Amino acid sequence: MKRGHLSLAVCSVLLSLYAGAQQSHLLSAQEAVEYAKKNNVQVKNALLDIQIQQQTNKEVTAAALPQISGNAAYNYFPNVTVQTFPNFIAAGVYGVLTQEGVTDGSGNPIQAPTDFGFIQAQFGTKYNSTAGVSLQQLLFDGQVFVGLQARRTTIDFREKAAEVTEENIRANIYKIYYQLAASKNQISILDANIARLEKFYNDTKKYFENGFAERLDVSKIEVQLANLRTERQKALNQIANGFIGLKMLMGMPVQDTLLLKDSISYDNIREGVLDATQYNIADRKEYQQAELGLKLGEYNIRRYKLSKIPTVSLMSNYNLMRMSNEFGFDGTWFKSSMIGLNVNVPIFSGFATQARIQRARLEQEQNKNNFENLKIMIDGEVKQALNNYTNALATLDAQKRNMELAETVYNQTQIKFREGIGSNTEVSTAQNDLLVAQNNYILAMYDAINARIDFLKATGKLQ
Repeated sequence: MKRGHLSLAVCSVLLSLYAGAQQSHLLSAQEAVEYAKKNNVQVKNALLDIQIQQQTNKEVTAAALPQISGNAAYNYFPNVTVQTFPNFIAAGVYGVLTQEGVTDGSGNPIQAPTDFGFIQAQFGTKYNSTAGVSLQQLLFDGQVFVGLQARRTTIDFREKAAEVTEENIRANIYKIYYQLAASKNQISILDANIARLEKFYNDTKKYFENGFAERLDVSKIEVQLANLRTERQKALNQIANGFIGLKMLMGMPVQDTLLLKDSISYDNIREGVLDATQYNIADRKEYQQAELGLKLGEYNIRRYKLSKIPTVSLMSNYNLMRMSNEFGFDGTWFKSSMIGLNVNVPIFSGFATQARIQRARLEQEQNKNNFENLKIMIDGEVKQALNNYTNALATLDAQKRNMELAETVYNQTQIKFREGIGSNTEVSTAQNDLLVAQNNYILAMYDAINARIDFLKATGKLQ
């Protein structure tokens, strides 16, 4: 019993923690997009790309700023290196003796030997200490100069790439959001059909009990009612999966509750879009990004061209050095300093520079070809999106009229059946026709929602 109580307590705590972790979100379509901007992985990574580019630009800027570094070293040589070299000391001594006319014990002039041999000596001390500071300043480098000019364009390119990513996510969120909003109509239609069929079932059952209908008529309606309830459950399951997909796209935890603030209707789908047929291709984010890509390509060509120009840099250093055979830092520290100008003149690089320039030009030609193709694709997308949207609205209108007509036929068939001048078969046929018409209307609404969003996106007017 104690173990059972403990298990229940643990389960209660876990359930309370899980419930506490859940959150409820009541969002409009625009709020759902804003939520995705902060939480969708693709958007977050695109924004991080901007920050990465900013740091890369700082590296380029750093190349044009002074580079200052300090150094310090303390070296101990247990065995100072011994070097062997010709005996210049003996040669010098004999030279002096000969010059002064010094003679040996026999009175003969001293003669220098032909080979003085070698001597060995240690050069250096056991303890060497150095400390200093150095400075380098780039005065001119063509590639760094172009990199500094291109910094703003690289940031703009990354920002535009993030906008393209955001727009794609926005379009998908709008599609799923408004389809889920439209699914309320589907559930309402199914509920109305179930209520209508339940009433018809009760009426038919009474007719059967009074001998005016057959048992088969009642059974047929029971089958239709079961099918409708199954269809409703399937629709609810699809809607639940749609909400899961929308949460995942937004970057929202799946266990959170998402409620839709906006609704969608037949009139909402039609309003105000066809006025946007006069579009400007420059409104498309992909077009703007491609323009920036062409500009970066020109910078790339200039960068390689300027690599042929000499680079100039200034360098200087200041050092202190102590040499001693005793450990420590006392004693004399000797100073040394240097200021220099370095000019590096490219003379021959095995044609590598020219190859890089030509490659950059060819890549720029590819960029131009892709840019022209992009303009053709955008024009084609706009025309296709307009055709699809126009056709989707026409289909929606037709399906709406067809659904209304099917409902009228069904109602009239029921009246005939209740008055005894119609058959149950006619009612069943009218019911099936109504279900098909309603389903077609819902599908047409979904298609029209997608077509509307695709058209707004194609014209660069999706907000």
